[in-house]
This record gives sequence, structure tokens and C-alpha cells, in this order.
Amino acid sequence: MSSRPEISMAERKRQLVSNELTEAALQLLALKGFDVVTVDEIVTAAGVSKRTFFRYFASKEDVVVQFLADMGTGMCAELAARPVEERPSVALLHAVSVPIATCGVHSDRALPVVQLILRTPALRARFLERQAQWRDDLSTVLARRLGLDPGTDLYPQLAAGMALTAFDAVLQRWSDSDGAEDSTELTDRAFAVIAPGLDSVERRASRVPASQ
Repeated sequence: MSSRPEISMAERKRQLVSNELTEAALQLLALKGFDVVTVDEIVTAAGVSKRTFFRYFASKEDVVVQFLADMGTGMCAELAARPVEERPSVALLHAVSVPIATCGVHSDRALPVVQLILRTPALRARFLERQAQWRDDLSTVLARRLGLDPGTDLYPQLAAGMALTAFDAVLQRWSDSDGAEDSTELTDRAFAVIAPGLDSVERRASRVPASQ
């Protein structure tokens, strides 16, 4: 029992250092450019040693990858927490809105990072790679919510893919406008377009078990 507070304290300290490193790295990369910034500059800005940096990240690219991983985790957690009776389009809208709303609220810091990711080929590739994992994770949650078999039903993967396509389009539009367009409004507009497809597919899929 006495070891739990120590573990918790150690984990909190580790998370704090990781957050500080991530924040310093992302802001520096966004300000100066991904190819220009060195790890030495990042650790100087964060006030830690190079050894500490490599304890958390294998490279400066991994800092951005971790940022993207956290976005996906937030989406899946939100989708899993939505009421089961909620329409898929509404549940997915709320899930996708989590990172987008965060970007909108903290646009002064988030916009340069989003633009860095979308405008740097290597990071854009990792972003798309991460989205493939998000699609699988979201489809698993969707299948569980709807009582579908993700191995045989197409709906979960298709629905997750549609939601992430909307997510990508919103971020791109928001980035291209330099934050002038409201990210939440863009998200609502995007889902207004895909909602009929999401919900009509769900109704067809949900009738399959009932007919058996």
C-alpha cells in the first residue's frame, strides 16, 4: 500500500517532464521549422539534458508523433463515453470535436503546430499513419457500441474513416485560413454533410442481427 503514492508521484513527475519537453519542442519546431531545429536546441529551451530528452523520445519526430497519439486517445475515449443510444453521427461528432475544440481554444499555440504537421511532408506522412491507427481504434469502439462484428461488418471501418476524413478536412481548412475560420463551426458543417450517410448505414447494419 505504501508504494502506491511513490509510484503515483513518479508517474506525475514523468508526465510533467514529458509535457514540458513536448511543449518546448513543438513550439520551437513550429517557429523555426522541423528540418532546422536540433535536439540540442530543444533541450536548451526545455531546460533539460540531452540524456533526459532521449529517455522520453527517440527523435524530434517522435515528439510530434506522441502529440498525434494523444489526439487519437482523446477521440476514442470520448466515443466510448457517449450514450449508447446516441446516433453514430452525433457520437462521432463529439469524439472528433475533442482535439479540434482544444486546437480552437489554444489556437495561438495549436495553429503553428497543426500547420507544421500539415506542411512538413515527413510529419504529414506520420499524421496519416496515425490516422490509420485511429480508424482501427474508433471502428472497434463503434462495433462494440452497436453490437457489430468488426471482422465481418463494413460499417465500423467505413464510419470511422468518414469521421476522420471530416476531421482532416477541417484541420486543413482551419490551417489554410491561419485560424480565421472557426474550427467548431467547420466541424459542424462537415458532419452535417456526412451525418445522413453515417446514420443510414448504421440503421441497415443494425437490422442484420435482428433478422437472424
